[in-house]
Amino acid sequence: MASAKIKKGDSVVILSGKDKGKTGTVAKVMPKEGKIVVEGVNVAARHRKPTQQNPQGGIDRFEAPMPISKVAVADPKDGKPTRVRFEEKDGKKVRIAVKSGETIDG
Repeated sequence: MASAKIKKGDSVVILSGKDKGKTGTVAKVMPKEGKIVVEGVNVAARHRKPTQQNPQGGIDRFEAPMPISKVAVADPKDGKPTRVRFEEKDGKKVRIAVKSGETIDG
């Protein structure tokens, strides 16, 4: 289920779930699991007991991985979700936003 269409550092739009419509930057891509981590999106909370390393304890908040299928690359022109296609320019394979035809830097 590997997909090179979304890479670390890309701006993406969430398509479904509790964070639908939000945009964020890709922090990590896990192609073997088909998952992605987006900064500030899909934040999970874990209640931690006090330990010797963390005597205070408390609530840990972190971005949980989510399925790649729930996100789409944001169009560089208007920020709306778009599909990605590949073209060869000057002998290099580049990603192009299908909606606007703009090149996606990354």
